[in-house]
Amino acid sequence: MLSVLIVGCGAIAGGHDAARPDDAWPRTHAAAYRRDGGFRLAACADPDAARRQDFADRWGVEQAFATLAAAASAAPFDVISICSPTSAHAADLEAAIALRPRLIVCEKPVTPSLAETARLVRLARHHGIGLAVNHTRRWAPDVRALAAELAGGRWGAVRSVSAAYTKGVLNNGSHLFDLLLFLFGPLDVVAAGKPVADHSAADPSIPCLLQTLSGIPVSVGIAHAADYALFELTLFTERGVIGMEDGGANWRIRPVVDSPAFPGYRALASGDFVPGRYDEAMANAVAEFRLWLDGKAELSSTGETAAAAQAISEAVLAKAGRR
Repeated sequence: MLSVLIVGCGAIAGGHDAARPDDAWPRTHAAAYRRDGGFRLAACADPDAARRQDFADRWGVEQAFATLAAAASAAPFDVISICSPTSAHAADLEAAIALRPRLIVCEKPVTPSLAETARLVRLARHHGIGLAVNHTRRWAPDVRALAAELAGGRWGAVRSVSAAYTKGVLNNGSHLFDLLLFLFGPLDVVAAGKPVADHSAADPSIPCLLQTLSGIPVSVGIAHAADYALFELTLFTERGVIGMEDGGANWRIRPVVDSPAFPGYRALASGDFVPGRYDEAMANAVAEFRLWLDGKAELSSTGETAAAAQAISEAVLAKAGRR
């Protein structure tokens, strides 16, 4: 079985699944590795003694360490998952690369700085280490299906896109920008609005206007994280409107129909809400990691794709006068 070291024993490492049934779709690294069956949780590292021991007990981790440096005694590892706070990512990635695993899986953003992210992406590549970044929606089956439908012309021309998010242009905005890059390719930042510190002063949420290379306008709005969490996307196309709501937990599809009120006009149907398949994303990600390690798949989300999303975040900050 493939050996895994998890760095950081908090919510995304396993905490979000700690009280959930073992047969639920996993939301965390530990649960996804265990569900897959092709991995063993060889070690974990966290400076909080109680948290790391609870984590090790809950997930059956073989060895628990206070630091990543101490975990080196249990190397080699096939996979190292970086689940520590963003502020620790740069140092943890550097230390992880020094251990020469075959694959590093890092939570987003890779680091707070695009320049530092790019340096670490280059360093991992130099040593022949795969680097996957947990921009989770790239592994959601419905998002992948939508990308294929758009590319294949199922919805005709895309006229415009509207999106909204909360909790930081880097923290959550990068997730949104990565999703837009996955669906539409490269984006230009046209304008940015007033920053709102609903996440942190260093990482405000910022409304902005983007544009695809083919000229599709993308309007990105914000709400306030103190009110509620928000991550939504609406595509206005030639053949209907596609709405992703609740971060991907639900979709609403409104096809074009003959207007029931005005003969000769076309309108949108009220549409149906369809349950999303976002919950399947972590399990699909880990399955892809296993196939990649066996030389049978490409990584859907990489250091390079994450850096491209972070570049948009930094460009929005610059347009808003924050860089």
